[in-house]
Amino acid sequence: MIKFENVSKSYGESKVLKDLSFQIKQGDFVVLIGPSGCGKTTTLKTINRLIQPDSGKILIDGKDSAQLNPVELRRSIGYVIQQIGLFPNMTVEENIAVVPKLLKYPKEKWQPIVKELLTLVGMPYEENAHKYPSELSGGQQQRIGVLRALAASPPIVLMDEPFGALDPITRESLQEEVRRIQKKLKKTIVFVTHDMDEALKMADVIVFMSNGRILQMASPEEMLQHPADPLISEFMGKHRSTLNVNAAMTAAEFMKTRVLKAARSMQTLQSIELMRNRDVNSMIVINDDDTYAGTVSLDTIKSHGKAGRAIGEFMEITVPTVNLKDDARDTFEKLYTSPAGYVVVLNDDMTVAGLITKTSMAKAMGDALWGEMIS
Repeated sequence: MIKFENVSKSYGESKVLKDLSFQIKQGDFVVLIGPSGCGKTTTLKTINRLIQPDSGKILIDGKDSAQLNPVELRRSIGYVIQQIGLFPNMTVEENIAVVPKLLKYPKEKWQPIVKELLTLVGMPYEENAHKYPSELSGGQQQRIGVLRALAASPPIVLMDEPFGALDPITRESLQEEVRRIQKKLKKTIVFVTHDMDEALKMADVIVFMSNGRILQMASPEEMLQHPADPLISEFMGKHRSTLNVNAAMTAAEFMKTRVLKAARSMQTLQSIELMRNRDVNSMIVINDDDTYAGTVSLDTIKSHGKAGRAIGEFMEITVPTVNLKDDARDTFEKLYTSPAGYVVVLNDDMTVAGLITKTSMAKAMGDALWGEMIS
């Protein structure tokens, strides 16, 4: 746990941090965000004593960090910055192993760590360990910077806008990797960004700062629903408007009603021909009373079907279903985890009302936000 107790910092007449008091729980992914000059990077650097506060205490697992040896403290806290700072004359393996070597780990201890970490980010040891930074892409270099911060298994990792210089695709990929690694290794990560998309995607807790103070500390969901200050509302802008749209909409407003359905007694060849004629690769299977039974796809028929068999014998029931009155946000979550890429919408009597696909969702969202879109 990291605990700030009345921490302040000034540079001349400018007070950068103003009496900060808050706690970061062990294992949380905490994002510091706010406008430029709000104090978020200064706050981050006080944790590993790269910046010394003028007053107040920072406790790490109950110990006053000011009483700890600063070099030993920094070796026990991972640190990742935007500029990466890989040593150009060292290989990938040597860069990752810097801190373990400083801590006098023997090779038989640190080398397996390097191999495991490279595997975590999809950079196999044999192909990458002996390359130099100049042989890597920007995204790969940043990955190595993250791995170097994790190599000595520190309980705390600090990250100061680590992906700010990367292209959007690489940045998104690294965001997902870091979040996955954090969940797997259960590290406490304190992450600075000015990008609200990044904060909402990655944080367990968001700390919103302005003028050296904390305006709000809350989960992304809580901050979206109940921003504590007009500045936070402004900063979240489009995200809050999208949330409000979602909250007001139901599954019925996102579905398409033109759906291909077939009785469970329909046979395989007939089903294949029907799907081909409609240019689709799956369809809804219904019972004799028109209630929903399941789905069947061309791939399933090719794998399990034989001429003359009824599709009800091998239909699938893994596609999520929702009621047409269900909240849109809950529907979105089911859509994005659906193995088929769509959700079946049911009436109250369990008959099929329609389907929600990512395309139908995007069109309905666009209509709600910007007026009716061109079909």
